[in-house]
Amino acid sequence: MRAATVQLNSNGDKARNLAAAEELVREAAADGAELVALPEKWNLLAGGPELLAGVEPLDGPSLNAARGWARELGIFLLAGSIPELGPGGRAFNTSVLVGPVGDDLAVYRKIHMFDVDVGGVSYRESDHEQPGEEIVTADVAGTTVGLSVCYDLRFPELFRILAVRGARVVTVPSAFTLATGRDHWEVLLRARAIEDQVFVLAPNQVGEAPPHFSSYGRSAIVDPWGVVLATAPDEECFVAADLDFSAQQRVRESLPSLANRRPQAYAWPQLTEART
Repeated sequence: MRAATVQLNSNGDKARNLAAAEELVREAAADGAELVALPEKWNLLAGGPELLAGVEPLDGPSLNAARGWARELGIFLLAGSIPELGPGGRAFNTSVLVGPVGDDLAVYRKIHMFDVDVGGVSYRESDHEQPGEEIVTADVAGTTVGLSVCYDLRFPELFRILAVRGARVVTVPSAFTLATGRDHWEVLLRARAIEDQVFVLAPNQVGEAPPHFSSYGRSAIVDPWGVVLATAPDEECFVAADLDFSAQQRVRESLPSLANRRPQAYAWPQLTEART
């Protein structure tokens, strides 16, 4: 399977973002990509109030545009993530995998909220967004694909569950910050690929966006041995690579770490109240 990751410099202008995404999706498809992945918040990357003002339902204009591209081009398209209209005045950060006839194959709502302080900036996603609860996989032309979003990359237990459920590819649409990306991006992508012997498709945002976003870029495709097959330069673009599933199977057979797991030894520690 040939796969591509699209790198964008999205901002608060939806029309501009959709036009840039469409152009690169078309270029990736023309290059032979069967699976194309857009980054996190590809349609709208903005601060909390502007993000909430721009939320859409799943049948809104951004995802309908993505469905149209997938249908016209005959590709599988990961519509990175969009701010989805949710209950209680907060959004979901939602990734949708669209099939070649324009149907939704999977909907994943980001589980882990980015509530951190890095690079002198305080990020509090939970002020405006709410977490999902469901781990999601989908069938892409006979291959199981697992879905995640950005900060999920730091939680190896999520990736392990996806692998145990049969995922051979995991998508990580991101807006990974410049401050964390310099030291953590490639390390984490390669670690997740190696640990779970999966291909990792990681489309990222790049450059500046209001009010304080500075994204690292370097969108990447990593193979199950941890080899980086493709890395994007610091601009809006796409990169592509061929995913060799027979080579993946050889890795899994020669170094059968998934088969050698001992889940009974990994029970999460339960705190018990001391009694006197």
